[in-house]
Amino acid sequence: MATKISFPFVLLVGLFVAGLVVSNIIAVKLIMLGSIILPAAVIVFPITYIIGDVLTEVYGYRVARNVIWAGFAGNLLAALAAYLGGLLPPAPFWKGQEAYWQILGFTPRLLVASLIAYVMGQLSNSLTLIMLKHITKGKWMMPRFWASTVVGEAIDTSVFLMLAFTGVIPIGTLLTMIPIHASAKIAYEFAVSPISTAIARLLKRVEGLDVIDAPSFLLRTQIG
Repeated sequence: MATKISFPFVLLVGLFVAGLVVSNIIAVKLIMLGSIILPAAVIVFPITYIIGDVLTEVYGYRVARNVIWAGFAGNLLAALAAYLGGLLPPAPFWKGQEAYWQILGFTPRLLVASLIAYVMGQLSNSLTLIMLKHITKGKWMMPRFWASTVVGEAIDTSVFLMLAFTGVIPIGTLLTMIPIHASAKIAYEFAVSPISTAIARLLKRVEGLDVIDAPSFLLRTQIG
């Protein structure tokens, strides 16, 4: 018998992967918020952590982990497609080749740094959330979302900046950039946490699920 996959789950997975791909594309633009310079991806990338929290909270760590790896595959496919598209000979009348490479051309170092940071950050976020859910027996959802966000975003930002720019940007500057960039993304997620927790509660009722994966990830407990 085929396993039933709900529309809300498919929608969340689609938005998660789309958010990752879009974030990598628009990250090439730097924006200034007050005196802080950030990549434009700051408007989209934190949403992937919000969705990751909802997926973990409702469906459990193992399901969220699989979605995270699906996002990794989507990111890698997008990067390879963009690279191969750039290698194809442009039409004689098309004058956008240089702009194409400037926007869609991933340098190998930045791509590897991005992929590693993404996996470490997202898995840490999901793992922290489910561990805290197990400890609190499913209570204190919003504080758990906050805590997992701090852990995931801090790891993601630190790993990416250190892998991508060590030797290019002075280490002192990097150490200053990490808390600024991480704090901006964390503040975003804190601000929308009432919405993300409301979505999680609604999904639990709609799906009839509230999964806690035990720390061993061998046990599965239904609550509520």
